[in-house]
Amino acid sequence: MTVSTLILTLNEEINIGECLESLDWCDDIVVLDSLSTDGTRAIAERHGVRVVTRAFDNWSAHQNWAVANIEFRHPWVLYLDADERCPPDLRDEVRKVARAEATQAAFRVRRKDYFMGRWLQHAQLYPTWLVRLFRPGRIRYERLVNPVAVVDGPTGDLQAHIIHYPFSHGVSHWIARHNRYSDMEAIEAAKVRHGDTGDSPAGALWSKDPNERRRKLKDIFFRLPARPLLKFLYYYGWRRGFLDGRAGLTYATLQAIYEYMIACKGVELERRRRGLPV
Repeated sequence: MTVSTLILTLNEEINIGECLESLDWCDDIVVLDSLSTDGTRAIAERHGVRVVTRAFDNWSAHQNWAVANIEFRHPWVLYLDADERCPPDLRDEVRKVARAEATQAAFRVRRKDYFMGRWLQHAQLYPTWLVRLFRPGRIRYERLVNPVAVVDGPTGDLQAHIIHYPFSHGVSHWIARHNRYSDMEAIEAAKVRHGDTGDSPAGALWSKDPNERRRKLKDIFFRLPARPLLKFLYYYGWRRGFLDGRAGLTYATLQAIYEYMIACKGVELERRRRGLPV
């Protein structure tokens, strides 16, 4: 065994059991729990995994703390959220590539999001490549929310997928969580508009690194007018979200609402910055 697993949790008793069951092949699992008040910790401990607690501040700080301070048993770490699963084909591929002699510092993985019992193949940004298998000493994270992984060394791609259930707690929970996320996204958008991000060059749009491309596209998107409408049209029309049925329509609408929350909070931040009433 050359792979440890890191799972971030906060009140995930509905998910943590199945997530850990999908990882029954791993002999070093660390649950980084953000002071859950439900049965998350008890369920994790019943599965015999290590539980480390830390109050959540923001995504990049939380993840950077984890890779810097947790002593993993193995040189490679697979990172999952509690609402994600590691299917057998991903397990086999991870165990195959995570070798001490590997030249890569990390590997990217695609994810399949499920909603209303079906894979959202069209009504989202599939394929989104996420750095989820890495050597902990060669990675750091940036951005307050939806963090970007910065890897020190070459990065490879895996063919298998992570399975993700973002609505496992229900739509109300998704909206409440994204309401919090929109606070941080509004701050990130303000940084972009005011040139406080160390903006990546225009050439990043054609970078071979999907994280670099995604970061540059997000910076451009933050400068566009009518972002909620554009986001809905992109997900439902351009990405053909209508092919995902009712789930696709609902998801595209929720994404537009999320973007509207970011836009409203961005206006509020700007008015506060200029000393205007909000």
